[in-house]
Amino acid sequence: MKKINIIETRVRSFIEDIQHPKQKKKLNINDLEFQLRKLLEDYYEMDGYSLFYEAIQSLQIEGQLTPIHNNQNNGKTPSLPLYYWVNVKAQADKWDRLGMMKLSDLFDFSFYERHPEWQTKEEWNRIQSLYGFLQSSGERETVSLEERSLELFGHEKFLQDGISFPDGKGFLARIGISEEQLKVVKYGEPFVFWMKQGKEIKDIQRVLIVENLSFFHNSIQLLESDLLDYEPELIIYGEGTKIERSFSFFFKIFPAKSYLFYYAGDLDAAGYGIITRLIEKYPDCCIQPALKIYRKMLDCMDQRNEQKSGQLQNLKYRDAFFQWFTEEERELLMQLWKENKRIPQEVLTIETWRRWM
Repeated sequence: MKKINIIETRVRSFIEDIQHPKQKKKLNINDLEFQLRKLLEDYYEMDGYSLFYEAIQSLQIEGQLTPIHNNQNNGKTPSLPLYYWVNVKAQADKWDRLGMMKLSDLFDFSFYERHPEWQTKEEWNRIQSLYGFLQSSGERETVSLEERSLELFGHEKFLQDGISFPDGKGFLARIGISEEQLKVVKYGEPFVFWMKQGKEIKDIQRVLIVENLSFFHNSIQLLESDLLDYEPELIIYGEGTKIERSFSFFFKIFPAKSYLFYYAGDLDAAGYGIITRLIEKYPDCCIQPALKIYRKMLDCMDQRNEQKSGQLQNLKYRDAFFQWFTEEERELLMQLWKENKRIPQEVLTIETWRRWM
């Protein structure tokens, strides 16, 4: 009986976590069983699949799950349909109106009046937790959003991870409370950087951000040999798209003044998006493509390769990036685009750099 409870408890807990008060969710039954096998070392010894099968059958009888009959099954014996609908979470009794009135000095319940399906026990517990915090928030210190989310709702990702916590992402909007009222701060992610030897923080004026790790290390060598374009005092490893989250961290380290930021990434759709979004997000900063470096990359057309699968080919980002270049250079960039090719930053090795010296 204990073993049966382990399997059934795990399955029920997972289903309860992903149930939504408004919409059905599609579930791949093999994915669910795979997660169970990872969690339970003795899954096979306890004849786990038979117990898993029984748990799914019970949930189907209860109306928690509805099989999707499309001639696909999970390939096991006895078989189960490969996909199920996780049905909408059963609604508990609606909230007590007097209880809502008692909290209405801080909260706007109009959303819940229009959408009574959100009047669940779990949502009410969150609201009460938030109300208790707001009553004494004037005495509280500012912390990270993750820390506050853990304190109030039991998980650090509750307010941010809409996939794992579908009820969490829009919770503050539903109750009409801003992140500022939670007394939270969003920290910029730290990044790796290199300051030119002999320079101090006060000397920083020109900053080069490079997308990839190999060229970051090559840039350091070139900088210390006084061979790097733009002669920056600081090089930042952008780490792909991470720089879009970590750029604000720069202003936690370096004094407030005007800086000139140069960005160099791959010549591909993803790279065009990174530099364009940085410029858009930080309009008060002087950020521009490191054209001298990109031109060296264009000189390596023979090393172009296929675009990475899954990259979003955004025409807006492409055109915004291309406008920095001459007409002749734009023709080469457009050739890359039409061929679905790219030039990775790794073409800029210490050896290839010599051709431009």
